[in-house]
Amino acid sequence: MKKKLPHFKNSEEAATFWDTHGLKDYIHDLKPVDDMFVLSPVLAQRIRERAKKRLISIRLAQWEIEKSKEIAKKRKIPYQTLMREWIDQGLRATFAKPPA
Repeated sequence: MKKKLPHFKNSEEAATFWDTHGLKDYIHDLKPVDDMFVLSPVLAQRIRERAKKRLISIRLAQWEIEKSKEIAKKRKIPYQTLMREWIDQGLRATFAKPPA
């Protein structure tokens, strides 16, 4: 028996539903989408910048990692993201200064 896809009042309701249901039971109820959409220039730039990242290895003291995790938890972001922000801020501040 084909199941009918419910109508959701908001994205939270949809997320809760999809957490407990599989798409295969409702695929027949979905419609193809041919609409084109354009990303905002800011979002497109952020995507390009993110794609250019490279993985590196860096040794840090245990306390540096733990403190970073504590701060990141308070800000509700991953600690690696926080550390990348700090590195970025430091580099930008260094290059923004006039040469000594």
